[in-house]
Amino acid sequence: MNKIKAGIIGGAGYTGGEMLRILVNHPNVEIAFVNSTSNAGNLISDVHTDLIGDTDLKFVSSIQQDIDVLFLCVGHGDARKFLTVNPINENIKIIDLSQDFRLHQKSTFENREFVYGLPELNRNKIKTAKNIANPGCFATCIQLGLLPLAEKGLIRKEVHINATTGSTGAGQSLAATSHFSWRNNNLSIYKAFQHQHLNEISESLLQLQPSLSEVLNFVPQRGAFTRGILAAMYLETDLTLEEAQDIYEEYYSAHPFTHVSQKNIDLKQVVNTNKALIHIEKHGRKLFIISIIDNLLKGASGQAVQNMNLMFGLEETAGLRLKAANF
Repeated sequence: MNKIKAGIIGGAGYTGGEMLRILVNHPNVEIAFVNSTSNAGNLISDVHTDLIGDTDLKFVSSIQQDIDVLFLCVGHGDARKFLTVNPINENIKIIDLSQDFRLHQKSTFENREFVYGLPELNRNKIKTAKNIANPGCFATCIQLGLLPLAEKGLIRKEVHINATTGSTGAGQSLAATSHFSWRNNNLSIYKAFQHQHLNEISESLLQLQPSLSEVLNFVPQRGAFTRGILAAMYLETDLTLEEAQDIYEEYYSAHPFTHVSQKNIDLKQVVNTNKALIHIEKHGRKLFIISIIDNLLKGASGQAVQNMNLMFGLEETAGLRLKAANF
């Protein structure tokens, strides 16, 4: 079959760089162009120096319309602005990595309808979708820890969530809390109980458990490491550990990237991969759930490519069989 022609908007940032690293080696994709207004004319390998020898492409300021899929690797609020100023042919599929179209009330733009792109929730919808709203990184990690319970209607008590993300989750733009001298050997909490990803998490859980009314208590943390998210969650339940284990393993049995581990898990098992790992324990009446992902891959660019694979009828894992660094 002919290769899928892909364009990337915002190719100089973290998610754009990860998108390039995947697509330059994807067996079914040809990168048609990589747009970056600030780097137009520069070699991609001069910005993403780990790609030296992998591509001779240069950043461009133009936008080609003879492509099959367009990835929007732009900041929150910028995707809607971009599409307003740059009309894209209706036959081009769009995968947006910002938060602009994730919520139901914001999922329509002009004549485009965006499907929420969490394959473990919406795989069949994604296969027929023309446009995808890629989930947030915290949202992906937390949802994967709770979806099996929601499907069975078993979130009947409030959920307590503590999740820590690496510095790349803040994006490439400098801020006081992203400088090495502040972040290193440090730990801080931000947006406690009011993080923006709570809205999309709630919508997904309600999709599976419409009667859900329990509170999600979410405390996000900035970690002193580069990549990855670890979410630790618990709620009260009468399920035994064996019953919960069966529910989780059944739910994810057909999903190639999400795995339930009976042993405790750590971030090095998923960093640089599109995997999500789940581990559950029972402590008295509390079900304790650990969920881990790489925020730039399963939490962003890797999941976007996974969605592309589904949209174009490819093997879901194509181009995404990535190995964790581990050491």
